[in-house]
Amino acid sequence: MKKLFIALALLASTMSLSSCGYLGGAATGAGVGTLAAGGGYEYNAKRQEDRIKKDLDAGTINQSEYDIRKDQIKRMSLVY
Repeated sequence: MKKLFIALALLASTMSLSSCGYLGGAATGAGVGTLAAGGGYEYNAKRQEDRIKKDLDAGTINQSEYDIRKDQIKRMSLVY
């Protein structure tokens, strides 16, 4: 997941540097902000998935609850 976040950050940086010549600052800023928000959202989804896996291993939730929550995380994510 760290590699994905780094890749999104590099992509955002590249787009902002190459686009500013013909798109203007406002449009470039909006694109970078959107990519950064998406990367943060995916990072949060990964953290949630790790947390429910830890809860399953600790016995706090059962397999059925784990499957339900994991499905919810997958539906919210673009990567999974």
